[in-house]
Amino acid sequence: MADTSDFRNGLTFVHNNELWSIVEFQHVKPGKGGAFVRTKIKNLKTGKVIDPTFRSGEKIEVVRVERHPHQFLYSDDLGMHFMDNETFEQTTVPTAAVEGRLYLKEGETADILVNVNTGETVKVEIPRHVELTVVNTDPGLKGDTAQGGTKPATLDSGATINVPLFVNEGDILRVDSGTGDYITRVR
Repeated sequence: MADTSDFRNGLTFVHNNELWSIVEFQHVKPGKGGAFVRTKIKNLKTGKVIDPTFRSGEKIEVVRVERHPHQFLYSDDLGMHFMDNETFEQTTVPTAAVEGRLYLKEGETADILVNVNTGETVKVEIPRHVELTVVNTDPGLKGDTAQGGTKPATLDSGATINVPLFVNEGDILRVDSGTGDYITRVR
């Protein structure tokens, strides 16, 4: 058992019988009363973020989570299929459990977080920034700039995002997989 003095960003622990990860925390010592820890934690299953407060010294159950790189193979009715890069074992994860799945192409690498105690897959994390090719969009016109406006573009992963008017089919774009925002065109 650990307590609130062990808090750090990324720590995974059990809270209300669910797994949570600390996004940020702050120890607070008011002038009157006992110290406490103000936190922002994220549910690893649902992605929900809450802001609970813990009394200083409160006991928590820490869960050890290991990160294993896996290659995304394909997706079907059973879920998304990944292969461990070291042991070549295949793992199937429910499609709904993968955040940012629209920006993951076959053959790309993602990290699967596994609870060491139970062997259960906790979460799949794809890279924050991914490079994808535009397969369908309206043609850009001469003189269009980044300041002009946006248009929809379909990427090779199947996702559709808004891009600047100067982007053409075949361009490789860097996209934020968390928000789905266009970042830049890769030369």
